[in-house]
Amino acid sequence: MVAETNRLFNRYNLIKTGIRLGVSLNSILLCHWIPCAHSDCYGYSIVFEIKIADKDLCSHLYLSDLVRQQGLIDFTLIEGTLCRPKTLTGEPQSAFGSNVSDDQSNHSKLVIFTEGLHLQQLTQVTQALADYLELAFYRVIKVEGVSGFAVCAYVALKTPNNINTPIEDVAKRFSVEICLVNKTPSLAEPGLLLMDMDSTVIAVECIDEIAELAGVGEQVSAVTVLAMQGKLDFVQSLRTRVACLEDADESILQQVRDALPLMPGVANLVNILKSYEWKVAIASGGFSYFADYLQVRLNLDAAVANDLDIQGAKLTGKVQGNIVDANVKAQTLKSLAEQWSILPSQTIAMGDGANDLVMMNAAALGVALHAKPIVRQQADIAIRRGGLDSLLWVLAAGQA
Repeated sequence: MVAETNRLFNRYNLIKTGIRLGVSLNSILLCHWIPCAHSDCYGYSIVFEIKIADKDLCSHLYLSDLVRQQGLIDFTLIEGTLCRPKTLTGEPQSAFGSNVSDDQSNHSKLVIFTEGLHLQQLTQVTQALADYLELAFYRVIKVEGVSGFAVCAYVALKTPNNINTPIEDVAKRFSVEICLVNKTPSLAEPGLLLMDMDSTVIAVECIDEIAELAGVGEQVSAVTVLAMQGKLDFVQSLRTRVACLEDADESILQQVRDALPLMPGVANLVNILKSYEWKVAIASGGFSYFADYLQVRLNLDAAVANDLDIQGAKLTGKVQGNIVDANVKAQTLKSLAEQWSILPSQTIAMGDGANDLVMMNAAALGVALHAKPIVRQQADIAIRRGGLDSLLWVLAAGQA
Protein backbone atom coordinates (compact mmCIF):
# COMPACT_ATOMS: atom_id res chain seq x y z
CA MET A 1 0.00 0.00 0.00
CA VAL A 2 2.92 2.37 0.72
CA ALA A 3 4.26 1.86 -2.80
CA GLU A 4 0.86 2.65 -4.32
CA THR A 5 0.53 5.73 -2.10
CA ASN A 6 3.87 7.05 -3.36
CA ARG A 7 2.86 6.26 -6.95
CA LEU A 8 -0.33 8.30 -6.67
CA PHE A 9 1.41 11.20 -4.94
CA ASN A 10 3.99 11.34 -7.73
CA ARG A 11 1.23 11.11 -10.33
CA TYR A 12 -0.36 14.31 -9.08
CA ASN A 13 2.96 16.10 -8.64
CA LEU A 14 2.70 16.26 -4.86
CA ILE A 15 5.65 16.81 -2.56
CA LYS A 16 5.00 14.82 0.61
CA THR A 17 7.14 17.09 2.76
CA GLY A 18 4.81 19.99 3.62
CA ILE A 19 2.48 18.60 1.17
CA ARG A 20 2.24 21.20 -1.63
CA LEU A 21 1.16 21.39 -5.26
CA GLY A 22 3.98 22.08 -7.69
CA VAL A 23 2.40 25.23 -9.20
CA SER A 24 2.85 27.48 -6.17
CA LEU A 25 4.42 27.31 -2.72
CA ASN A 26 1.75 29.76 -1.53
CA SER A 27 -1.11 27.37 -2.28
CA ILE A 28 -1.39 24.77 0.45
CA LEU A 29 -2.69 21.36 -0.56
CA LEU A 30 -4.44 19.23 2.04
CA CYS A 31 -5.26 15.67 1.07
CA HIS A 32 -6.55 12.49 2.57
CA TRP A 33 -7.62 9.07 1.36
CA ILE A 34 -11.16 7.81 0.92
CA PRO A 35 -12.39 4.41 -0.31
CA CYS A 36 -12.76 4.40 -4.07
CA ALA A 37 -14.06 1.77 -6.48
CA HIS A 38 -12.14 3.26 -9.41
CA SER A 39 -9.75 0.56 -10.65
CA ASP A 40 -6.86 2.95 -11.23
CA CYS A 41 -6.87 4.03 -7.58
CA TYR A 42 -6.32 0.51 -6.18
CA GLY A 43 -9.19 0.94 -3.74
CA TYR A 44 -8.43 4.51 -2.61
CA SER A 45 -8.77 8.06 -3.98
CA ILE A 46 -7.31 11.42 -3.07
CA VAL A 47 -9.59 14.22 -1.86
CA PHE A 48 -8.06 17.57 -2.87
CA GLU A 49 -8.45 20.78 -0.93
CA ILE A 50 -6.12 23.45 -2.27
CA LYS A 51 -6.16 26.76 -0.41
CA ILE A 52 -5.33 29.30 -3.10
CA ALA A 53 -3.26 32.37 -2.20
CA ASP A 54 -4.94 35.67 -3.03
CA LYS A 55 -2.34 36.55 -5.64
CA ASP A 56 -2.87 33.21 -7.38
CA LEU A 57 -6.64 33.61 -7.52
CA CYS A 58 -6.23 36.46 -9.98
CA SER A 59 -3.29 34.94 -11.89
CA HIS A 60 -4.12 33.52 -15.29
CA LEU A 61 -0.74 31.75 -15.29
CA TYR A 62 -1.71 29.88 -12.13
CA LEU A 63 -4.97 28.56 -13.62
CA SER A 64 -3.26 27.83 -16.92
CA ASP A 65 -0.61 25.76 -15.14
CA LEU A 66 -3.25 23.84 -13.18
CA VAL A 67 -4.90 22.95 -16.50
CA ARG A 68 -1.88 22.36 -18.72
CA GLN A 69 0.66 20.92 -16.31
CA GLN A 70 -1.42 19.43 -13.49
CA GLY A 71 -4.28 18.09 -15.63
CA LEU A 72 -7.09 19.92 -13.82
CA ILE A 73 -10.50 19.05 -15.28
CA ASP A 74 -13.41 19.09 -12.78
CA PHE A 75 -13.32 21.20 -9.63
CA THR A 76 -15.20 23.46 -7.25
CA LEU A 77 -13.95 26.74 -5.79
CA ILE A 78 -15.32 27.77 -2.39
CA GLU A 79 -13.94 30.70 -0.39
CA GLY A 80 -10.58 30.50 -2.11
CA THR A 81 -10.28 26.72 -1.76
CA LEU A 82 -10.15 24.51 -4.84
CA CYS A 83 -11.68 21.09 -4.17
CA ARG A 84 -12.55 17.92 -5.98
CA PRO A 85 -16.26 18.16 -6.71
CA LYS A 86 -19.03 15.86 -5.78
CA THR A 87 -20.91 14.37 -8.67
CA LEU A 88 -24.42 15.61 -9.24
CA THR A 89 -25.68 12.61 -7.27
CA GLY A 90 -23.44 13.44 -4.31
CA GLU A 91 -20.45 11.09 -4.81
CA PRO A 92 -16.91 12.55 -4.58
CA GLN A 93 -15.09 13.06 -7.85
CA SER A 94 -11.42 13.45 -8.77
CA ALA A 95 -10.42 17.00 -9.69
CA PHE A 96 -7.41 15.88 -11.76
CA GLY A 97 -9.18 13.70 -14.30
CA SER A 98 -12.92 13.35 -14.81
CA ASN A 99 -15.15 10.35 -14.22
CA VAL A 100 -18.50 12.09 -13.75
CA SER A 101 -20.96 9.70 -15.34
CA ASP A 102 -24.24 10.57 -13.65
CA ASP A 103 -27.33 12.17 -15.18
CA GLN A 104 -26.63 15.85 -15.92
CA SER A 105 -29.76 16.42 -18.00
CA ASN A 106 -31.25 18.85 -15.49
CA HIS A 107 -28.21 21.08 -15.57
CA SER A 108 -27.37 23.88 -17.97
CA LYS A 109 -23.83 24.88 -18.89
CA LEU A 110 -22.44 28.34 -18.34
CA VAL A 111 -19.38 28.57 -20.60
CA ILE A 112 -16.88 31.20 -19.43
CA PHE A 113 -13.82 32.31 -21.38
CA THR A 114 -11.62 35.30 -22.03
CA GLU A 115 -7.98 36.10 -22.67
CA GLY A 116 -6.12 35.52 -19.41
CA LEU A 117 -8.98 33.82 -17.54
CA HIS A 118 -8.32 33.37 -13.81
CA LEU A 119 -10.03 31.67 -10.86
CA GLN A 120 -11.30 34.89 -9.31
CA GLN A 121 -13.29 35.67 -12.46
CA LEU A 122 -15.06 32.30 -12.18
CA THR A 123 -16.09 33.07 -8.60
CA GLN A 124 -17.15 36.61 -9.51
CA VAL A 125 -19.35 35.42 -12.37
CA THR A 126 -21.15 32.64 -10.47
CA GLN A 127 -21.64 34.82 -7.37
CA ALA A 128 -23.02 37.70 -9.45
CA LEU A 129 -25.53 35.30 -11.06
CA ALA A 130 -26.42 33.50 -7.81
CA ASP A 131 -29.99 34.84 -7.88
CA TYR A 132 -30.56 33.07 -11.20
CA LEU A 133 -28.56 29.83 -10.97
CA GLU A 134 -26.92 27.43 -8.56
CA LEU A 135 -23.43 26.08 -9.25
CA ALA A 136 -22.68 22.33 -9.17
CA PHE A 137 -19.05 22.31 -10.36
CA TYR A 138 -16.64 23.64 -13.00
CA ARG A 139 -15.21 21.69 -15.93
CA VAL A 140 -12.26 22.70 -18.11
CA ILE A 141 -13.09 22.64 -21.83
CA LYS A 142 -10.36 22.21 -24.43
CA VAL A 143 -10.66 21.69 -28.19
CA GLU A 144 -7.80 20.45 -30.32
CA GLY A 145 -6.67 23.21 -32.66
CA VAL A 146 -8.02 26.06 -30.51
CA SER A 147 -5.47 27.87 -28.38
CA GLY A 148 -6.26 28.07 -24.66
CA PHE A 149 -9.31 26.73 -22.87
CA ALA A 150 -12.72 27.67 -21.49
CA VAL A 151 -14.35 26.74 -18.21
CA CYS A 152 -17.87 25.34 -18.14
CA ALA A 153 -19.91 25.84 -14.95
CA TYR A 154 -22.59 23.17 -14.53
CA VAL A 155 -25.55 25.05 -13.10
CA ALA A 156 -29.19 24.56 -12.13
CA LEU A 157 -31.40 27.46 -13.19
CA LYS A 158 -33.57 28.99 -10.45
CA THR A 159 -35.89 30.74 -12.88
CA PRO A 160 -37.57 29.66 -16.13
CA ASN A 161 -37.27 33.22 -17.43
CA ASN A 162 -34.70 34.32 -19.98
CA ILE A 163 -31.59 35.54 -18.15
CA ASN A 164 -29.80 37.09 -21.14
CA THR A 165 -29.96 40.55 -19.54
CA PRO A 166 -28.17 39.63 -16.27
CA ILE A 167 -25.66 37.53 -18.23
CA GLU A 168 -24.97 40.51 -20.47
CA ASP A 169 -24.50 42.78 -17.44
CA VAL A 170 -22.15 40.35 -15.69
CA ALA A 171 -20.13 39.69 -18.85
CA LYS A 172 -19.58 43.42 -19.26
CA ARG A 173 -18.85 43.98 -15.56
CA PHE A 174 -16.07 41.38 -15.40
CA SER A 175 -14.87 41.55 -19.03
CA VAL A 176 -15.49 37.88 -19.76
CA GLU A 177 -17.42 35.92 -22.35
CA ILE A 178 -20.42 34.06 -20.90
CA CYS A 179 -22.59 31.67 -22.90
CA LEU A 180 -25.50 29.78 -21.30
CA VAL A 181 -26.36 26.60 -23.20
CA ASN A 182 -28.10 23.30 -22.72
CA LYS A 183 -27.59 20.93 -25.65
CA THR A 184 -25.80 22.27 -28.72
CA PRO A 185 -25.23 20.90 -32.20
CA SER A 186 -22.67 18.09 -32.06
CA LEU A 187 -19.30 17.97 -33.80
CA ALA A 188 -19.72 14.19 -33.94
CA GLU A 189 -22.42 14.57 -36.61
CA PRO A 190 -22.48 16.56 -39.88
CA GLY A 191 -23.70 20.11 -39.40
CA LEU A 192 -24.08 23.50 -41.05
CA LEU A 193 -22.72 26.89 -39.99
CA LEU A 194 -24.24 29.80 -41.92
CA MET A 195 -22.57 33.18 -41.34
CA ASP A 196 -23.25 36.77 -42.20
CA MET A 197 -20.31 38.34 -44.05
CA ASP A 198 -19.80 41.99 -43.10
CA SER A 199 -18.57 42.44 -39.51
CA THR A 200 -18.81 38.66 -39.02
CA VAL A 201 -16.54 36.88 -41.49
CA ILE A 202 -14.72 40.13 -42.23
CA ALA A 203 -14.01 43.04 -39.90
CA VAL A 204 -15.54 45.77 -42.09
CA GLU A 205 -18.80 46.74 -43.78
CA CYS A 206 -17.96 46.54 -47.47
CA ILE A 207 -20.49 49.15 -48.55
CA ASP A 208 -18.97 51.67 -46.14
CA GLU A 209 -15.49 50.94 -47.53
CA ILE A 210 -16.72 51.42 -51.11
CA ALA A 211 -18.51 54.63 -50.18
CA GLU A 212 -15.41 56.02 -48.48
CA LEU A 213 -13.35 55.54 -51.64
CA ALA A 214 -16.20 56.96 -53.72
CA GLY A 215 -16.35 60.10 -51.60
CA VAL A 216 -19.78 59.48 -50.03
CA GLY A 217 -18.63 57.75 -46.85
CA GLU A 218 -20.46 59.79 -44.21
CA GLN A 219 -23.74 59.70 -46.12
CA VAL A 220 -23.71 55.91 -46.48
CA SER A 221 -22.35 55.11 -42.99
CA ALA A 222 -25.18 56.99 -41.32
CA VAL A 223 -27.75 54.82 -43.11
CA THR A 224 -25.76 51.62 -42.38
CA VAL A 225 -25.79 52.28 -38.64
CA LEU A 226 -29.56 52.77 -38.56
CA ALA A 227 -30.13 49.63 -40.65
CA MET A 228 -27.92 47.44 -38.42
CA GLN A 229 -29.78 48.70 -35.35
CA GLY A 230 -33.06 47.63 -36.89
CA LYS A 231 -34.34 51.21 -37.17
CA LEU A 232 -34.70 51.11 -40.95
CA ASP A 233 -36.14 48.50 -43.31
CA PHE A 234 -33.13 46.63 -44.67
CA VAL A 235 -34.21 46.46 -48.31
CA GLN A 236 -35.03 50.17 -48.44
CA SER A 237 -31.82 51.11 -46.66
CA LEU A 238 -29.68 48.97 -48.97
CA ARG A 239 -31.21 50.50 -52.10
CA THR A 240 -30.69 53.98 -50.61
CA ARG A 241 -27.02 53.29 -49.85
CA VAL A 242 -26.29 51.65 -53.21
CA ALA A 243 -27.91 54.60 -55.01
CA CYS A 244 -25.24 56.82 -53.43
CA LEU A 245 -22.59 54.80 -55.31
CA GLU A 246 -23.87 55.69 -58.77
CA ASP A 247 -21.00 56.39 -61.23
CA ALA A 248 -18.35 55.04 -58.83
CA ASP A 249 -15.54 53.28 -60.67
CA GLU A 250 -15.64 49.47 -60.66
CA SER A 251 -11.94 49.38 -59.72
CA ILE A 252 -12.94 50.55 -56.24
CA LEU A 253 -14.46 47.13 -55.62
CA GLN A 254 -11.13 45.42 -56.21
CA GLN A 255 -9.37 47.90 -53.93
CA VAL A 256 -11.77 47.00 -51.13
CA ARG A 257 -11.55 43.27 -51.86
CA ASP A 258 -7.75 43.25 -51.81
CA ALA A 259 -7.74 44.84 -48.33
CA LEU A 260 -10.49 42.76 -46.68
CA PRO A 261 -9.47 41.95 -43.08
CA LEU A 262 -10.71 38.59 -41.81
CA MET A 263 -12.22 38.43 -38.34
CA PRO A 264 -9.94 36.73 -35.77
CA GLY A 265 -10.48 32.99 -35.59
CA VAL A 266 -12.66 32.64 -38.70
CA ALA A 267 -10.15 30.65 -40.76
CA ASN A 268 -9.44 28.33 -37.83
CA LEU A 269 -13.16 27.85 -37.15
CA VAL A 270 -13.83 26.93 -40.77
CA ASN A 271 -10.88 24.53 -40.96
CA ILE A 272 -11.82 22.70 -37.76
CA LEU A 273 -15.52 22.46 -38.60
CA LYS A 274 -14.73 21.08 -42.04
CA SER A 275 -12.42 18.49 -40.46
CA TYR A 276 -15.56 17.26 -38.67
CA GLU A 277 -17.40 17.09 -42.02
CA TRP A 278 -19.44 20.22 -41.38
CA LYS A 279 -20.60 22.55 -44.13
CA VAL A 280 -19.80 26.26 -43.81
CA ALA A 281 -21.42 29.01 -45.89
CA ILE A 282 -22.12 32.74 -46.12
CA ALA A 283 -25.54 34.38 -46.46
CA SER A 284 -25.06 38.12 -46.76
CA GLY A 285 -27.03 41.26 -47.38
CA GLY A 286 -23.73 42.52 -48.81
CA PHE A 287 -22.34 41.87 -52.24
CA SER A 288 -21.40 38.73 -54.16
CA TYR A 289 -18.23 40.42 -55.46
CA PHE A 290 -16.79 39.93 -51.97
CA ALA A 291 -18.73 36.85 -50.84
CA ASP A 292 -17.60 34.82 -53.87
CA TYR A 293 -14.00 35.83 -53.20
CA LEU A 294 -14.28 34.76 -49.56
CA GLN A 295 -15.81 31.45 -50.57
CA VAL A 296 -12.65 30.66 -52.51
CA ARG A 297 -10.27 32.14 -49.94
CA LEU A 298 -11.75 30.24 -46.98
CA ASN A 299 -12.83 27.10 -48.88
CA LEU A 300 -16.49 27.65 -47.99
CA ASP A 301 -19.23 25.43 -49.36
CA ALA A 302 -21.58 28.18 -50.57
CA ALA A 303 -22.05 31.95 -50.65
CA VAL A 304 -25.29 33.86 -51.21
CA ALA A 305 -25.28 37.66 -51.57
CA ASN A 306 -26.52 40.60 -53.66
CA ASP A 307 -25.24 41.44 -57.14
CA LEU A 308 -24.22 45.04 -57.84
CA ASP A 309 -25.26 46.30 -61.27
CA ILE A 310 -22.21 47.42 -63.26
CA GLN A 311 -22.29 49.01 -66.72
CA GLY A 312 -19.25 50.25 -68.62
CA ALA A 313 -16.94 49.68 -65.61
CA LYS A 314 -19.17 51.98 -63.51
CA LEU A 315 -21.62 51.19 -60.73
CA THR A 316 -25.16 52.15 -61.76
CA GLY A 317 -26.39 52.62 -58.19
CA LYS A 318 -28.70 49.61 -58.45
CA VAL A 319 -28.81 46.02 -57.26
CA GLN A 320 -29.65 43.24 -59.73
CA GLY A 321 -32.51 40.88 -58.90
CA ASN A 322 -34.08 40.29 -55.51
CA ILE A 323 -32.44 41.57 -52.35
CA VAL A 324 -30.95 39.07 -49.89
CA ASP A 325 -32.78 40.20 -46.77
CA ALA A 326 -33.49 38.59 -43.39
CA ASN A 327 -36.08 36.16 -44.76
CA VAL A 328 -33.85 35.08 -47.64
CA LYS A 329 -31.04 34.36 -45.17
CA ALA A 330 -33.34 32.17 -43.09
CA GLN A 331 -34.56 30.34 -46.19
CA THR A 332 -30.95 29.84 -47.28
CA LEU A 333 -30.25 28.09 -43.97
CA LYS A 334 -33.16 25.72 -44.50
CA SER A 335 -32.48 25.03 -48.18
CA LEU A 336 -28.77 24.36 -47.66
CA ALA A 337 -29.51 22.02 -44.74
CA GLU A 338 -31.97 20.11 -46.94
CA GLN A 339 -29.54 20.07 -49.87
CA TRP A 340 -26.81 18.52 -47.71
CA SER A 341 -29.16 16.29 -45.65
CA ILE A 342 -28.29 18.05 -42.40
CA LEU A 343 -30.71 17.80 -39.49
CA PRO A 344 -32.27 21.08 -38.28
CA SER A 345 -30.81 20.31 -34.82
CA GLN A 346 -27.34 20.48 -36.38
CA THR A 347 -27.58 24.05 -37.73
CA ILE A 348 -25.90 27.23 -36.47
CA ALA A 349 -26.42 30.80 -37.69
CA MET A 350 -24.00 33.59 -36.79
CA GLY A 351 -24.25 37.31 -37.38
CA ASP A 352 -23.98 40.78 -35.89
CA GLY A 353 -27.00 42.76 -37.04
CA ALA A 354 -30.78 42.88 -36.69
CA ASN A 355 -30.96 41.55 -40.25
CA ASP A 356 -29.52 38.26 -38.96
CA LEU A 357 -32.11 37.56 -36.25
CA VAL A 358 -34.57 35.66 -38.47
CA MET A 359 -31.74 33.40 -39.64
CA MET A 360 -30.60 32.88 -36.03
CA ASN A 361 -34.12 31.98 -34.90
CA ALA A 362 -34.36 29.43 -37.70
CA ALA A 363 -31.17 27.67 -36.57
CA ALA A 364 -30.72 25.27 -33.67
CA LEU A 365 -28.16 27.71 -32.24
CA GLY A 366 -28.16 31.45 -32.96
CA VAL A 367 -24.84 33.19 -32.29
CA ALA A 368 -24.48 36.96 -31.97
CA LEU A 369 -20.91 37.89 -32.87
CA HIS A 370 -19.56 41.28 -31.73
CA ALA A 371 -23.15 42.31 -32.18
CA LYS A 372 -25.41 45.23 -31.41
CA PRO A 373 -27.30 45.08 -28.06
CA ILE A 374 -30.65 44.27 -29.70
CA VAL A 375 -29.07 41.23 -31.35
CA ARG A 376 -27.24 39.99 -28.23
CA GLN A 377 -30.48 40.11 -26.26
CA GLN A 378 -32.35 37.92 -28.74
CA ALA A 379 -29.64 35.45 -29.77
CA ASP A 380 -29.13 32.11 -28.03
CA ILE A 381 -25.55 33.03 -27.15
CA ALA A 382 -23.26 36.00 -27.72
CA ILE A 383 -19.54 36.19 -28.37
CA ARG A 384 -18.82 39.79 -27.48
CA ARG A 385 -15.08 40.19 -28.11
CA GLY A 386 -13.56 36.75 -28.67
CA GLY A 387 -12.51 35.14 -31.93
CA LEU A 388 -14.92 33.08 -34.01
CA ASP A 389 -13.17 29.83 -33.12
CA SER A 390 -14.19 30.27 -29.47
CA LEU A 391 -17.57 28.96 -30.68
CA LEU A 392 -15.92 25.53 -30.65
CA TRP A 393 -15.62 25.65 -26.83
CA VAL A 394 -19.36 26.25 -26.60
CA LEU A 395 -20.08 23.31 -28.88
CA ALA A 396 -17.74 21.07 -26.87
CA ALA A 397 -19.31 22.17 -23.58
CA GLY A 398 -22.80 21.53 -24.90
CA GLN A 399 -21.90 17.90 -25.51
CA ALA A 400 -19.83 17.42 -22.32
